[in-house]
Amino acid sequence: MRVLSLFLALVFAGAAHAGGVERLKAFIAGARTAEADFTQTVADKNGRVTQQASGKMAFARPGRFRWDYVKPYEQIIVGDGAKLWLYDVDLEQVTVKPLGDVVAGTPAALLAGDNAIEKYFSLKNAGEGGGLEWLEATPKTRDTTFDRIRMGFKGDALVQMELFDHFGQRTTLKLSGLVRNPRIAPGRFSFTPPKGADVIGGE
Repeated sequence: MRVLSLFLALVFAGAAHAGGVERLKAFIAGARTAEADFTQTVADKNGRVTQQASGKMAFARPGRFRWDYVKPYEQIIVGDGAKLWLYDVDLEQVTVKPLGDVVAGTPAALLAGDNAIEKYFSLKNAGEGGGLEWLEATPKTRDTTFDRIRMGFKGDALVQMELFDHFGQRTTLKLSGLVRNPRIAPGRFSFTPPKGADVIGGE
């Protein structure tokens, strides 16, 4: 799969001098929706860049999100609250899975899930670096793609995430043009497979 399980990294939080954990909790308590542009870079265990992509994302808590990859290829990821849909435009292929089976232990569970984040993650402040205030989240379940997730805040905005997987790869997500609590039409978080597309998985 050309897209790693990024699932929803996003946005705001807390007091001006709060640590990363406090900022995340403030965001979870207050932000219901968000949208932003993103860039995604994947590096292997030697630091060599193997993938680069960009597009737009949005979410509505709990459990609904959408990532539209624009470059270098078109791909759409939609979480409608019950199912996860992944549409590869070039391949004309749709993959659908139960949302809960896929999201546990990912950024989506941190930011687009419910408020019980410490049920699924161990959280700790990770200090300052690169002008950002960091936190580190370690999934409590072993059945997940990621070993750990780092989130970097600047002021009251989450602007960067770093996802470390079991193969030593690091996925860096950078957010820009972020809007907190916009009105988003419910239809943006629904997906109907295009006519003629191959569908893998149950609907």
